[in-house]
Amino acid sequence: MPVPFRVGFVTGATPDKWARTWRDRSRDPLELVRVEEDQQERLVRSGEVDVVLARLPVDRDGLHCIKLYEERVVAVVGHEHVATVVEEVGTEDLADEQLVAPHVSGWTPRAPQLDWPPMSIKEAVETVAAGTGVLLVPMSVARLHQRKDVTYRPVHDLEGTTVGLVWRTDNEDPRVQTFIGIVRGRTANSSRG
Repeated sequence: MPVPFRVGFVTGATPDKWARTWRDRSRDPLELVRVEEDQQERLVRSGEVDVVLARLPVDRDGLHCIKLYEERVVAVVGHEHVATVVEEVGTEDLADEQLVAPHVSGWTPRAPQLDWPPMSIKEAVETVAAGTGVLLVPMSVARLHQRKDVTYRPVHDLEGTTVGLVWRTDNEDPRVQTFIGIVRGRTANSSRG
């Protein structure tokens, strides 16, 4: 049996449509591998995945990257939080809140912050549901962890995140180019370029 082409993807990224197109066009098996954001670069560099749908930025030394799409940052809040009455919030609206996990931008509220233990996104959402703070994540991650006792609101003044396709510059497997073509929307009969 041929070695599967391995596509890593971070939480919230949705490779399904590209995987379907791959399966329609190729006899080569494709394996989707969920990866943690803090492991995305290591896994593609080590060859454990051939390409990865990564949350940028990544260290581009030895890696190619195609930016795919932008995601808004949202504040996940308990269903009784005051933010539920507005359509979006700003960092000033969150200035007196507790962040249950640090945000990648480094932004923190002005209120003294508790020393939270490291937790998964699921655990952080559970903490928010208990009414104990807010969580800042990409919108796709909030949707993935949606529950009845939490909601989310876009944060208009925090820069969004970018999802990109990343692979090693020395990976000459032709399946990489095939997958890039699929992601870029090339038809089965179009030439590369």
